[in-house]
Amino acid sequence: MKLEEVVISQAIVESFYQDFRKYLTVEVAIAGAGPAGLTASYYLAKEGVKTVVFEKSLRVGGGMPGGGMMFNKIVVQESAKKILEEMNIKHSTYREGYYIADSIEAISALTLKAIRAGVKIFNLMGVEDITIKNNRVRGLVINWEAVRIAKLHVDPLTVSCDIAVDATGHDCEVVKKLQQREGIKLVTPTGRIVGEGPMWAERGEEQILECTKEVYPGIYVAGMAANAVFGAPRMGPIFGGMLLSGEKAAKAILDQIR
Repeated sequence: MKLEEVVISQAIVESFYQDFRKYLTVEVAIAGAGPAGLTASYYLAKEGVKTVVFEKSLRVGGGMPGGGMMFNKIVVQESAKKILEEMNIKHSTYREGYYIADSIEAISALTLKAIRAGVKIFNLMGVEDITIKNNRVRGLVINWEAVRIAKLHVDPLTVSCDIAVDATGHDCEVVKKLQQREGIKLVTPTGRIVGEGPMWAERGEEQILECTKEVYPGIYVAGMAANAVFGAPRMGPIFGGMLLSGEKAAKAILDQIR
Protein backbone atom coordinates (compact mmCIF):
# COMPACT_ATOMS: atom_id res chain seq x y z
CA MET A 1 0.00 0.00 0.00
CA LYS A 2 1.24 3.45 -0.94
CA LEU A 3 1.33 5.89 1.98
CA GLU A 4 0.36 9.49 1.28
CA GLU A 5 1.54 12.19 3.66
CA VAL A 6 -1.54 14.34 3.16
CA VAL A 7 -3.85 11.46 4.06
CA ILE A 8 -1.94 11.00 7.30
CA SER A 9 -2.37 14.72 8.03
CA GLN A 10 -6.06 14.60 7.18
CA ALA A 11 -6.63 11.62 9.47
CA ILE A 12 -5.03 13.44 12.41
CA VAL A 13 -6.76 16.78 11.82
CA GLU A 14 -10.23 15.34 11.19
CA SER A 15 -10.21 12.91 14.12
CA PHE A 16 -8.80 15.52 16.53
CA TYR A 17 -11.38 18.09 15.43
CA GLN A 18 -14.21 15.62 16.04
CA ASP A 19 -12.95 14.84 19.55
CA PHE A 20 -12.29 18.48 20.43
CA ARG A 21 -15.70 19.63 19.24
CA LYS A 22 -17.41 16.84 21.19
CA TYR A 23 -15.78 17.90 24.47
CA LEU A 24 -16.37 21.64 24.29
CA THR A 25 -19.47 21.03 26.42
CA VAL A 26 -19.10 18.59 29.32
CA GLU A 27 -20.44 17.82 32.75
CA VAL A 28 -17.03 17.95 34.44
CA ALA A 29 -13.81 19.62 33.24
CA ILE A 30 -10.62 18.83 35.14
CA ALA A 31 -7.41 20.85 34.96
CA GLY A 32 -4.41 18.64 35.57
CA ALA A 33 -3.76 15.01 34.65
CA GLY A 34 -1.81 14.08 37.75
CA PRO A 35 -2.81 11.20 40.04
CA ALA A 36 -5.67 13.10 41.71
CA GLY A 37 -7.09 14.46 38.45
CA LEU A 38 -6.89 11.10 36.69
CA THR A 39 -8.41 9.22 39.62
CA ALA A 40 -11.28 11.71 39.86
CA SER A 41 -11.88 11.48 36.13
CA TYR A 42 -11.95 7.68 36.25
CA TYR A 43 -14.56 7.48 39.00
CA LEU A 44 -16.69 10.12 37.28
CA ALA A 45 -16.57 8.55 33.82
CA LYS A 46 -17.19 5.13 35.33
CA GLU A 47 -20.59 6.46 36.43
CA GLY A 48 -21.37 7.86 32.98
CA VAL A 49 -20.36 11.48 33.62
CA LYS A 50 -19.03 13.24 30.52
CA THR A 51 -15.55 14.20 31.69
CA VAL A 52 -12.59 15.94 30.04
CA VAL A 53 -9.09 16.51 31.41
CA PHE A 54 -6.74 19.27 30.24
CA GLU A 55 -3.03 18.78 30.87
CA LYS A 56 -0.58 21.53 30.00
CA SER A 57 2.45 19.22 29.76
CA LEU A 58 3.41 16.89 26.94
CA ARG A 59 2.99 13.92 29.27
CA VAL A 60 0.41 13.10 31.90
CA GLY A 61 1.17 12.13 35.49
CA GLY A 62 2.07 15.30 37.36
CA GLY A 63 4.77 14.49 39.91
CA MET A 64 4.08 10.76 40.05
CA PRO A 65 6.45 9.58 37.25
CA GLY A 66 9.39 11.22 39.04
CA GLY A 67 8.79 9.18 42.18
CA GLY A 68 10.98 10.41 45.02
CA MET A 69 13.91 12.52 43.80
CA MET A 70 13.86 10.70 40.42
CA PHE A 71 13.82 7.24 42.02
CA ASN A 72 10.80 5.99 40.11
CA LYS A 73 9.10 4.34 43.06
CA ILE A 74 6.14 5.62 45.08
CA VAL A 75 4.74 4.74 48.49
CA VAL A 76 1.04 4.20 49.12
CA GLN A 77 -0.42 3.65 52.56
CA GLU A 78 -2.98 1.04 53.67
CA SER A 79 -6.06 3.24 53.20
CA ALA A 80 -5.37 3.68 49.47
CA LYS A 81 -4.32 0.11 48.71
CA LYS A 82 -7.84 -0.59 47.42
CA ILE A 83 -7.31 1.91 44.60
CA LEU A 84 -4.04 0.27 43.56
CA GLU A 85 -5.93 -2.99 43.37
CA GLU A 86 -8.84 -1.53 41.39
CA MET A 87 -6.41 0.01 38.90
CA ASN A 88 -4.47 -3.28 38.63
CA ILE A 89 -1.24 -1.60 39.73
CA LYS A 90 1.31 -4.12 40.95
CA HIS A 91 2.59 -3.38 44.42
CA SER A 92 4.53 -5.03 47.21
CA THR A 93 4.62 -4.65 50.97
CA TYR A 94 7.64 -2.76 52.28
CA ARG A 95 6.52 -3.04 55.88
CA GLU A 96 3.09 -3.12 57.51
CA GLY A 97 0.94 -0.33 56.09
CA TYR A 98 3.51 0.78 53.48
CA TYR A 99 3.20 -0.40 49.87
CA ILE A 100 5.70 0.19 47.07
CA ALA A 101 4.69 0.61 43.43
CA ASP A 102 6.51 1.52 40.24
CA SER A 103 5.68 5.16 39.48
CA ILE A 104 5.65 4.69 35.70
CA GLU A 105 3.38 1.66 35.87
CA ALA A 106 1.11 3.44 38.35
CA ILE A 107 0.51 6.51 36.23
CA SER A 108 0.22 4.41 33.06
CA ALA A 109 -2.42 2.22 34.68
CA LEU A 110 -4.35 5.23 35.98
CA THR A 111 -4.29 6.84 32.55
CA LEU A 112 -5.43 3.73 30.72
CA LYS A 113 -8.20 3.05 33.25
CA ALA A 114 -9.47 6.61 32.90
CA ILE A 115 -9.45 6.54 29.10
CA ARG A 116 -11.10 3.12 28.97
CA ALA A 117 -13.79 4.42 31.35
CA GLY A 118 -14.60 7.18 28.86
CA VAL A 119 -12.41 10.13 29.92
CA LYS A 120 -11.01 12.35 27.19
CA ILE A 121 -7.56 13.78 27.89
CA PHE A 122 -6.14 16.71 25.95
CA ASN A 123 -2.47 17.27 26.62
CA LEU A 124 -0.47 20.42 25.80
CA MET A 125 -3.50 22.55 26.73
CA GLY A 126 -3.40 24.85 29.75
CA VAL A 127 -6.14 26.69 31.59
CA GLU A 128 -5.59 30.44 31.50
CA ASP A 129 -8.90 31.69 32.88
CA ILE A 130 -12.37 30.67 34.00
CA THR A 131 -15.92 31.54 33.02
CA ILE A 132 -18.14 32.81 35.85
CA LYS A 133 -21.86 33.37 35.46
CA ASN A 134 -24.26 34.25 38.25
CA ASN A 135 -21.56 33.75 40.89
CA ARG A 136 -20.72 30.23 39.73
CA VAL A 137 -17.90 28.74 37.66
CA ARG A 138 -19.36 27.65 34.33
CA GLY A 139 -16.35 26.88 32.21
CA LEU A 140 -12.60 26.80 31.66
CA VAL A 141 -10.73 29.07 29.25
CA ILE A 142 -8.02 27.06 27.50
CA ASN A 143 -5.09 27.66 25.20
CA TRP A 144 -2.15 25.75 23.80
CA GLU A 145 0.56 25.67 26.45
CA ALA A 146 3.18 26.47 23.82
CA VAL A 147 1.29 29.70 23.09
CA ARG A 148 1.26 30.56 26.79
CA ILE A 149 4.97 29.80 27.20
CA ALA A 150 5.86 31.91 24.18
CA LYS A 151 3.58 34.70 25.45
CA LEU A 152 1.98 35.03 22.03
CA HIS A 153 -1.09 37.21 21.73
CA VAL A 154 -3.45 34.41 20.70
CA ASP A 155 -7.00 34.39 22.01
CA PRO A 156 -8.09 31.25 23.89
CA LEU A 157 -11.22 29.12 23.55
CA THR A 158 -13.82 28.25 26.17
CA VAL A 159 -15.08 24.90 27.38
CA SER A 160 -18.48 24.83 29.06
CA CYS A 161 -18.90 22.63 32.13
CA ASP A 162 -21.31 22.10 35.00
CA ILE A 163 -18.42 21.61 37.44
CA ALA A 164 -14.67 22.24 37.20
CA VAL A 165 -11.87 20.64 39.20
CA ASP A 166 -8.50 22.22 39.94
CA ALA A 167 -6.05 19.32 40.14
CA THR A 168 -3.04 21.34 38.99
CA GLY A 169 -0.88 20.48 41.99
CA HIS A 170 1.15 22.80 44.18
CA ASP A 171 0.44 25.85 42.00
CA CYS A 172 -3.39 25.52 42.16
CA GLU A 173 -3.40 27.45 38.88
CA VAL A 174 -7.15 27.59 38.28
CA VAL A 175 -8.08 28.80 41.75
CA LYS A 176 -5.35 31.44 41.45
CA LYS A 177 -7.08 32.73 38.32
CA LEU A 178 -10.39 32.63 40.18
CA GLN A 179 -9.26 34.68 43.15
CA GLN A 180 -7.91 37.40 40.85
CA ARG A 181 -11.49 38.31 40.04
CA GLU A 182 -13.06 41.14 42.01
CA GLY A 183 -15.37 40.05 44.83
CA ILE A 184 -14.37 36.36 44.82
CA LYS A 185 -14.25 34.79 48.26
CA LEU A 186 -13.14 31.18 48.69
CA VAL A 187 -14.39 28.88 51.46
CA THR A 188 -10.98 28.97 53.16
CA PRO A 189 -10.28 30.48 56.60
CA THR A 190 -9.02 33.66 54.91
CA GLY A 191 -11.28 33.68 51.87
CA ARG A 192 -8.08 33.49 49.81
CA ILE A 193 -5.53 30.82 48.89
CA VAL A 194 -3.66 30.06 52.10
CA GLY A 195 -0.62 28.35 50.54
CA GLU A 196 0.76 24.91 51.31
CA GLY A 197 2.64 24.26 54.51
CA PRO A 198 6.08 22.66 54.95
CA MET A 199 6.65 18.94 54.55
CA TRP A 200 4.78 16.78 57.07
CA ALA A 201 3.74 13.53 55.44
CA GLU A 202 1.39 12.27 58.15
CA ARG A 203 -0.49 15.55 58.60
CA GLY A 204 -0.55 16.26 54.86
CA GLU A 205 -2.05 12.85 54.10
CA GLU A 206 -4.66 13.31 56.82
CA GLN A 207 -5.68 16.79 55.77
CA ILE A 208 -5.82 16.27 52.02
CA LEU A 209 -9.21 14.60 52.31
CA GLU A 210 -10.51 17.40 54.53
CA CYS A 211 -9.32 19.93 51.95
CA THR A 212 -10.83 18.11 48.96
CA LYS A 213 -14.06 20.03 48.49
CA GLU A 214 -15.93 22.70 46.57
CA VAL A 215 -13.93 25.86 47.18
CA TYR A 216 -16.28 28.19 45.28
CA PRO A 217 -19.61 27.39 43.60
CA GLY A 218 -18.88 25.16 40.62
CA ILE A 219 -15.22 24.37 41.31
CA TYR A 220 -13.59 21.67 43.44
CA VAL A 221 -9.96 21.25 44.45
CA ALA A 222 -8.20 17.89 44.56
CA GLY A 223 -4.71 16.59 45.20
CA MET A 224 -1.94 19.01 46.15
CA ALA A 225 -4.06 21.88 44.83
CA ALA A 226 -6.43 21.18 47.74
CA ASN A 227 -3.66 21.34 50.33
CA ALA A 228 -2.20 24.46 48.74
CA VAL A 229 -5.54 26.27 48.72
CA PHE A 230 -6.36 25.42 52.35
CA GLY A 231 -2.85 25.66 53.81
CA ALA A 232 -2.20 21.99 54.61
CA PRO A 233 1.34 20.54 54.51
CA ARG A 234 2.98 18.91 51.52
CA MET A 235 3.77 15.24 51.92
CA GLY A 236 6.40 14.18 49.37
CA PRO A 237 6.40 10.93 47.38
CA ILE A 238 3.60 9.16 49.23
CA PHE A 239 0.65 9.11 46.87
CA GLY A 240 -2.22 7.44 48.70
CA GLY A 241 -3.68 10.82 49.61
CA MET A 242 -3.64 11.89 45.97
CA LEU A 243 -5.58 8.82 44.91
CA LEU A 244 -8.06 9.11 47.78
CA SER A 245 -8.50 12.83 47.11
CA GLY A 246 -9.41 12.12 43.50
CA GLU A 247 -11.88 9.47 44.61
CA LYS A 248 -13.45 11.82 47.18
CA ALA A 249 -13.76 14.66 44.68
CA ALA A 250 -15.54 12.35 42.25
CA LYS A 251 -17.98 11.13 44.92
CA ALA A 252 -18.77 14.69 46.04
CA ILE A 253 -19.37 15.78 42.45
CA LEU A 254 -21.58 12.75 41.78
CA ASP A 255 -23.64 13.57 44.86
CA GLN A 256 -24.10 17.10 43.56
CA ILE A 257 -24.91 16.48 39.92
CA ARG A 258 -26.93 13.29 40.30
